[in-house]
Amino acid sequence: MNFHFFISYFSVSHFLFLHMITWHCKNFDELSPHELYAILQLRNEVFAVEQNCVYPDMDNKDQYSNHLMGWHDNKLIAYTRIIPPGVAYPEASIGRVVISPSARRMGIGKELMEQSIEQAHNLYGKTPIKIGAQLYLLNFYTRLGFVPTSDIYLEDGIEHIEMIRS
Repeated sequence: MNFHFFISYFSVSHFLFLHMITWHCKNFDELSPHELYAILQLRNEVFAVEQNCVYPDMDNKDQYSNHLMGWHDNKLIAYTRIIPPGVAYPEASIGRVVISPSARRMGIGKELMEQSIEQAHNLYGKTPIKIGAQLYLLNFYTRLGFVPTSDIYLEDGIEHIEMIRS
């Protein structure tokens, strides 16, 4: 297989995969038990187990939030929590950004954040969106229009920085 063919095949397969994701955004009361379990399972798999971080995931913000889910073959592979203004910050917020380990390196993170930003604007208007980003993702969020607004801080033993997208 020549290199050019490999790159073309790789790009096409990523494109097709991205278009096979079904996106759903629901408020807490609309989530089915199956969806809620899948959300908590994915968050636990990545944030507690993979990142080896014990933290209080159940923080009483889920009930006020909208939950964006990306499904592929009946498996939750991408998720964010879209928090209304006044709950976590004065601004709307996107948090608990997570991609299943089995679905990484395919551009899903960018698609997930673009979908999340669009949903936040649909829900709360074209208001600023604030995030508490893991520091190693600073460049990723910067490319999406977020700018740092705080010093680096530790949250659950992981370096974070607050960012805002106006």
